[in-house]
Amino acid sequence: MIECMKRRRTIRQYTEKEIPESLLNELLEIASRASNTGNMQLYSVVVTRDKEGKEKLAPAHFNQPMVTAAPVVLTFCADANRFVKWAEQRKAKAGFDNLQMFIAATIDAMLFAEAFAEAAEERGLGLCYLGTTAYNAGEIIRILSLPRLVVPIVTITLGYPAEPLPDPSERLPIKAIRHTEHYVDYTPASIDAFYKEKEELPVNQHFVQINQKETLAQVFTDLRYPKANNEHFSDLLWQVLKEQGFLK
Repeated sequence: MIECMKRRRTIRQYTEKEIPESLLNELLEIASRASNTGNMQLYSVVVTRDKEGKEKLAPAHFNQPMVTAAPVVLTFCADANRFVKWAEQRKAKAGFDNLQMFIAATIDAMLFAEAFAEAAEERGLGLCYLGTTAYNAGEIIRILSLPRLVVPIVTITLGYPAEPLPDPSERLPIKAIRHTEHYVDYTPASIDAFYKEKEELPVNQHFVQINQKETLAQVFTDLRYPKANNEHFSDLLWQVLKEQGFLK
């Protein structure tokens, strides 16, 4: 599994080979062994195989083609609903309608999703994480009929990888992200050193050129994640958290 994780790459194109239901359930059972808050398992996953269901989800993910092309789409959700209902049926009152428990449920959902991803890749499957889930959480809630205290956090498209396989994405050196004993803030010199390899990759230099930008950072801040979009989707998510009962 360690070697598999070292070779990790994002898979956006899949073969037409179907994923057996028995294998999918096995992977989900393995993932359910992941650590979680207080052993409450504040998460759920909605599995979408149906073509029509994937087509309904696609616009919420900005019509990225892997949503409809993948054999399976899995929406991982922060879910306090199940635990609260259990508590009520057992004469207990769970105070989970707040930001603290949303954060706990979000952590649980992500741990579950990542454990699933690792198990799936070890079995030869390929996947792509979709961060667009949080952007259009309200639309996904409507499509998947998610009740109060359930919020979609991340989506994974899953299938057997089509050839040729893409190259693994670059990563910052470990010394850029590890701090020993206490946080040491970054200096201009260390920023230059840590991002040097990323900025000098031909593919990233190409991104800068075709987008007519001066630096790679501008590609991220001006085009991929501009401030106006960040604030817009933040407002939408804030409203979703209110409507789903996690914020007063």
